[in-house]
Amino acid sequence: MIGIVRARMTTKNLLKSERVAYILAELQKRYPNPPIPLEHRDSYTLLVAVLLSAQCTDERVNQVTPSLWQLADNPFDMAQQAVEDIKAVIRPCGLSPQKSKAIKKLSEILVADYNGIVPNDMDALETLPGVGHKTAGVVMAQAFGVPAFPVDTHIHRLAQRWGLTNGKNVTQTEKDLKRLFPEESWNALHLQIIYYGREYCSARGCNGMICPICTTCYPNRKHPKIVKKP
Repeated sequence: MIGIVRARMTTKNLLKSERVAYILAELQKRYPNPPIPLEHRDSYTLLVAVLLSAQCTDERVNQVTPSLWQLADNPFDMAQQAVEDIKAVIRPCGLSPQKSKAIKKLSEILVADYNGIVPNDMDALETLPGVGHKTAGVVMAQAFGVPAFPVDTHIHRLAQRWGLTNGKNVTQTEKDLKRLFPEESWNALHLQIIYYGREYCSARGCNGMICPICTTCYPNRKHPKIVKKP
């Protein structure tokens, strides 16, 4: 398949099966062992860090969490903190009133219902305050190694530019990506796409006609790719 892709990549737009094979190989070559961008110590600190990353950069979260872990780095201690004290620490991440309440409440629930242990269960995670489907997916994938394909707006945008989905929302895009790529690639692939997007195919850095993957998959694309916003 890769040989077919190489033969076609300078002549015409690639078929979807060829795009999938090329993207998978190219991202693995560029990012063979993608690190988790959010610094954490265990499943609990990862859960809180991912919650904090909503509408905030990973870099900012990594700047804030050391101070938060000094306050409390486990659900037992976090549950004892005042919401105002949590909010004061996480304010630079934005949405601090909502996030601080969610962090305290989910910590209380983990203590009361799960003996302070983050559940290794997608449905259980999604019942926790402030934990949506994407956050739960990240924890399942990166804390527990369970195959998941968390899709944020950036992955959604790239998947559309690469012709992997026509989904109007991240839910449909996740279903399409899971159907196209082998399950054993999901956990690394969602990180690989994030890293590639930041480096080559950001919102301002590529409009579907600039980065290596876009230009290889669509050498004959004449106009910028209009992305359906989720």
